Amino acid sequence: MAGLGKVYLVGAGPGAADLITVRGARLLAQADVVLYDALVTPEMLALCEHADKISVGKRSGQRSTAQAVINEQLVECARKYQRIVRLKGGDPMLFGRADEELRALELEGIEVEVVPGITTAVAAAAATKQPLTKRGVARSVAFFTSSTAPDHPEHPALPETDTMVQYMGGREAAATAERLLAQGRRPGLPVIAVENCSRPDERVLRLTLADLAQGLDAGPDAAGGPVLVMIGEALSRREHQPDDAARDA
Repeated sequence: MAGLGKVYLVGAGPGAADLITVRGARLLAQADVVLYDALVTPEMLALCEHADKISVGKRSGQRSTAQAVINEQLVECARKYQRIVRLKGGDPMLFGRADEELRALELEGIEVEVVPGITTAVAAAAATKQPLTKRGVARSVAFFTSSTAPDHPEHPALPETDTMVQYMGGREAAATAERLLAQGRRPGLPVIAVENCSRPDERVLRLTLADLAQGLDAGPDAAGGPVLVMIGEALSRREHQPDDAARDA
Protein backbone atom coordinates (compact mmCIF):
# COMPACT_ATOMS: atom_id res chain seq x y z
CA MET A 1 0.00 0.00 0.00
CA ALA A 2 1.49 3.34 -1.09
CA GLY A 3 2.62 5.76 1.58
CA LEU A 4 3.10 3.21 4.32
CA GLY A 5 6.37 2.97 6.20
CA LYS A 6 8.38 -0.18 6.83
CA VAL A 7 8.47 -1.88 10.23
CA TYR A 8 11.56 -3.60 11.58
CA LEU A 9 11.17 -6.11 14.42
CA VAL A 10 14.61 -5.80 15.99
CA GLY A 11 16.10 -7.99 18.71
CA ALA A 12 17.78 -5.88 21.38
CA GLY A 13 19.65 -8.85 22.81
CA PRO A 14 19.82 -9.76 26.52
CA GLY A 15 20.37 -6.26 27.89
CA ALA A 16 23.88 -4.89 27.36
CA ALA A 17 23.81 -2.21 24.67
CA ASP A 18 26.90 -3.59 22.93
CA LEU A 19 25.29 -6.99 22.43
CA ILE A 20 22.80 -5.75 19.84
CA THR A 21 23.73 -6.71 16.28
CA VAL A 22 25.44 -4.22 13.98
CA ARG A 23 22.34 -4.24 11.76
CA GLY A 24 20.08 -3.61 14.73
CA ALA A 25 22.19 -0.66 15.90
CA ARG A 26 22.24 0.81 12.38
CA LEU A 27 18.45 0.60 12.11
CA LEU A 28 18.03 2.28 15.49
CA ALA A 29 20.22 5.15 14.34
CA GLN A 30 18.10 5.53 11.19
CA ALA A 31 14.67 5.05 12.81
CA ASP A 32 11.97 7.71 12.79
CA VAL A 33 10.19 6.10 15.72
CA VAL A 34 11.05 3.27 18.13
CA LEU A 35 8.51 1.26 20.11
CA TYR A 36 10.48 -0.44 22.87
CA ASP A 37 9.99 -3.06 25.57
CA ALA A 38 10.30 -2.53 29.33
CA LEU A 39 13.64 -4.35 29.54
CA VAL A 40 15.35 -2.12 26.97
CA THR A 41 18.00 -0.05 28.76
CA PRO A 42 18.61 3.72 28.52
CA GLU A 43 22.01 2.89 27.00
CA MET A 44 20.27 1.03 24.19
CA LEU A 45 17.85 3.91 23.60
CA ALA A 46 20.82 6.26 23.28
CA LEU A 47 21.47 4.54 19.94
CA CYS A 48 18.28 6.14 18.60
CA GLU A 49 18.51 9.58 20.20
CA HIS A 50 16.91 11.36 17.22
CA ALA A 51 13.90 9.05 16.94
CA ASP A 52 10.53 9.46 18.61
CA LYS A 53 10.30 6.85 21.37
CA ILE A 54 7.20 5.03 22.56
CA SER A 55 7.32 2.74 25.60
CA VAL A 56 5.19 -0.36 25.13
CA GLY A 57 6.70 -2.23 28.07
CA LYS A 58 5.48 -5.70 28.94
CA ARG A 59 6.55 -7.35 32.20
CA SER A 60 5.13 -10.56 33.61
CA GLY A 61 2.84 -9.93 36.58
CA GLN A 62 2.90 -6.16 36.15
CA ARG A 63 0.58 -3.64 34.54
CA SER A 64 1.65 -3.27 30.92
CA THR A 65 0.50 -2.32 27.45
CA ALA A 66 -1.94 -4.89 26.01
CA GLN A 67 -0.67 -6.68 22.92
CA ALA A 68 -3.68 -5.60 20.87
CA VAL A 69 -2.86 -1.97 21.66
CA ILE A 70 0.76 -2.49 20.61
CA ASN A 71 -0.44 -3.98 17.31
CA GLU A 72 -2.61 -0.91 16.71
CA GLN A 73 0.26 1.43 17.55
CA LEU A 74 2.53 -0.31 15.04
CA VAL A 75 -0.06 0.08 12.29
CA GLU A 76 -0.64 3.74 13.18
CA CYS A 77 3.11 4.43 13.19
CA ALA A 78 3.47 2.82 9.74
CA ARG A 79 0.92 5.35 8.47
CA LYS A 80 2.84 8.26 10.00
CA TYR A 81 6.54 7.34 9.76
CA GLN A 82 8.79 5.76 7.13
CA ARG A 83 11.17 3.76 9.34
CA ILE A 84 9.59 2.11 12.36
CA VAL A 85 11.59 -0.05 14.76
CA ARG A 86 9.82 -2.38 17.17
CA LEU A 87 12.64 -3.07 19.64
CA LYS A 88 12.23 -6.33 21.55
CA GLY A 89 14.35 -7.82 24.29
CA GLY A 90 16.35 -10.88 23.27
CA ASP A 91 15.26 -12.25 19.90
CA PRO A 92 11.89 -11.20 18.40
CA MET A 93 11.06 -14.75 17.32
CA LEU A 94 11.45 -16.38 20.74
CA PHE A 95 8.77 -15.58 23.36
CA GLY A 96 8.43 -12.15 21.75
CA ARG A 97 4.84 -12.36 20.46
CA ALA A 98 6.23 -11.66 17.01
CA ASP A 99 3.53 -13.78 15.37
CA GLU A 100 0.79 -11.48 16.65
CA GLU A 101 2.56 -8.35 15.46
CA LEU A 102 3.44 -9.86 12.09
CA ARG A 103 -0.21 -10.85 11.55
CA ALA A 104 -1.45 -7.35 12.37
CA LEU A 105 1.03 -5.68 10.02
CA GLU A 106 0.57 -8.17 7.19
CA LEU A 107 -3.20 -7.71 7.40
CA GLU A 108 -2.69 -4.02 6.58
CA GLY A 109 -0.18 -4.71 3.81
CA ILE A 110 2.71 -3.18 5.78
CA GLU A 111 6.21 -4.32 4.89
CA VAL A 112 8.08 -6.00 7.74
CA GLU A 113 11.66 -7.14 8.27
CA VAL A 114 12.87 -9.18 11.24
CA VAL A 115 16.35 -8.58 12.64
CA PRO A 116 17.46 -11.33 15.02
CA GLY A 117 19.02 -10.70 18.41
CA ILE A 118 21.01 -12.69 20.95
CA THR A 119 18.51 -14.60 23.03
CA THR A 120 19.05 -14.59 26.80
CA ALA A 121 19.73 -18.33 27.06
CA VAL A 122 22.79 -18.03 24.83
CA ALA A 123 23.94 -14.89 26.65
CA ALA A 124 23.53 -16.61 30.03
CA ALA A 125 25.56 -19.60 28.85
CA ALA A 126 28.30 -17.22 27.76
CA ALA A 127 28.17 -15.17 30.97
CA THR A 128 28.55 -18.27 33.13
CA LYS A 129 30.99 -19.94 30.71
CA GLN A 130 28.67 -22.95 30.82
CA PRO A 131 27.85 -24.56 27.44
CA LEU A 132 24.28 -25.81 27.09
CA THR A 133 25.46 -28.85 25.15
CA LYS A 134 28.33 -31.17 26.04
CA ARG A 135 29.71 -34.09 24.09
CA GLY A 136 28.60 -37.37 25.65
CA VAL A 137 26.37 -35.58 28.18
CA ALA A 138 23.88 -33.26 26.48
CA ARG A 139 22.96 -33.13 22.82
CA SER A 140 19.53 -31.48 23.04
CA VAL A 141 18.29 -28.18 24.50
CA ALA A 142 14.77 -26.87 25.05
CA PHE A 143 13.74 -23.27 25.72
CA PHE A 144 10.38 -22.99 27.49
CA THR A 145 8.22 -20.76 29.65
CA SER A 146 5.39 -21.51 32.05
CA SER A 147 3.40 -18.54 30.80
CA THR A 148 0.45 -19.66 28.71
CA ALA A 149 -2.45 -18.19 26.80
CA PRO A 150 -5.78 -18.00 28.69
CA ASP A 151 -7.22 -20.98 26.82
CA HIS A 152 -4.19 -23.23 27.35
CA PRO A 153 -3.38 -25.54 30.30
CA GLU A 154 -1.92 -23.76 33.32
CA HIS A 155 0.92 -26.29 33.54
CA PRO A 156 1.88 -27.51 30.06
CA ALA A 157 4.02 -30.62 29.73
CA LEU A 158 7.70 -30.08 30.43
CA PRO A 159 10.08 -30.73 27.52
CA GLU A 160 11.97 -34.02 27.46
CA THR A 161 15.51 -32.91 26.72
CA ASP A 162 19.04 -33.00 28.13
CA THR A 163 19.24 -29.30 29.00
CA MET A 164 16.22 -27.20 29.93
CA VAL A 165 16.16 -23.40 29.92
CA GLN A 166 13.18 -21.72 31.55
CA TYR A 167 12.55 -18.13 30.51
CA MET A 168 10.77 -15.81 32.95
CA GLY A 169 11.53 -18.50 35.49
CA GLY A 170 11.75 -16.56 38.74
CA ARG A 171 8.27 -17.29 40.08
CA GLU A 172 7.72 -20.59 38.29
CA ALA A 173 11.10 -22.29 38.70
CA ALA A 174 10.26 -23.97 42.02
CA ALA A 175 7.14 -25.57 40.54
CA THR A 176 9.19 -26.78 37.57
CA ALA A 177 11.74 -28.34 39.93
CA GLU A 178 9.01 -30.09 41.91
CA ARG A 179 7.54 -31.56 38.73
CA LEU A 180 10.96 -32.75 37.54
CA LEU A 181 11.66 -34.40 40.89
CA ALA A 182 8.28 -36.12 40.73
CA GLN A 183 9.25 -37.42 37.29
CA GLY A 184 12.36 -39.02 38.76
CA ARG A 185 15.05 -36.47 37.94
CA ARG A 186 17.87 -36.68 40.47
CA PRO A 187 17.85 -34.10 43.30
CA GLY A 188 21.49 -33.18 42.67
CA LEU A 189 20.90 -32.17 39.04
CA PRO A 190 22.85 -28.92 38.42
CA VAL A 191 20.89 -25.68 38.09
CA ILE A 192 22.06 -22.14 37.28
CA ALA A 193 19.80 -19.11 37.74
CA VAL A 194 20.83 -15.83 36.11
CA GLU A 195 19.22 -12.49 36.91
CA ASN A 196 19.66 -9.39 34.71
CA CYS A 197 21.83 -11.26 32.26
CA SER A 198 24.64 -9.20 30.66
CA ARG A 199 23.87 -6.07 32.71
CA PRO A 200 26.06 -4.45 35.37
CA ASP A 201 23.79 -5.86 38.11
CA GLU A 202 23.88 -9.41 36.72
CA ARG A 203 23.71 -12.09 39.42
CA VAL A 204 24.40 -15.81 39.15
CA LEU A 205 23.23 -18.53 41.51
CA ARG A 206 24.39 -22.14 41.24
CA LEU A 207 22.27 -24.73 43.01
CA THR A 208 20.69 -28.16 42.62
CA LEU A 209 17.26 -29.27 41.50
CA ALA A 210 16.37 -30.04 45.13
CA ASP A 211 17.45 -26.53 46.15
CA LEU A 212 15.43 -25.00 43.33
CA ALA A 213 12.30 -26.78 44.55
CA GLN A 214 12.58 -24.65 47.72
CA GLY A 215 12.29 -21.47 45.65
CA LEU A 216 14.49 -18.55 44.67
CA ASP A 217 13.41 -16.07 47.38
CA ALA A 218 16.96 -15.82 48.71
CA GLY A 219 18.52 -15.84 45.27
CA PRO A 220 18.38 -13.84 42.05
CA ASP A 221 14.62 -13.40 42.00
CA ALA A 222 14.69 -11.43 45.25
CA ALA A 223 15.85 -8.26 43.51
CA GLY A 224 13.00 -8.36 41.01
CA GLY A 225 14.98 -8.54 37.78
CA PRO A 226 14.25 -10.94 34.90
CA VAL A 227 15.44 -14.45 35.75
CA LEU A 228 16.46 -17.27 33.45
CA VAL A 229 16.92 -20.78 34.88
CA MET A 230 19.10 -23.45 33.25
CA ILE A 231 18.79 -27.09 34.31
CA GLY A 232 20.85 -30.12 33.25
CA GLU A 233 23.96 -32.27 33.63
CA ALA A 234 25.88 -30.07 31.17
CA LEU A 235 25.81 -27.29 33.76
CA SER A 236 28.15 -29.09 36.16
CA ARG A 237 31.07 -26.92 37.15
CA ARG A 238 34.35 -27.86 35.45
CA GLU A 239 37.26 -29.01 37.64
CA HIS A 240 39.26 -25.78 37.31
CA GLN A 241 36.43 -23.39 36.49
CA PRO A 242 36.72 -20.00 38.27
CA ASP A 243 34.13 -19.12 40.88
CA ASP A 244 31.17 -16.85 40.06
CA ALA A 245 31.58 -14.85 43.28
CA ALA A 246 33.20 -11.84 41.65
CA ARG A 247 30.30 -11.48 39.23
CA ASP A 248 27.70 -11.95 41.96
CA ALA A 249 29.21 -9.24 44.18
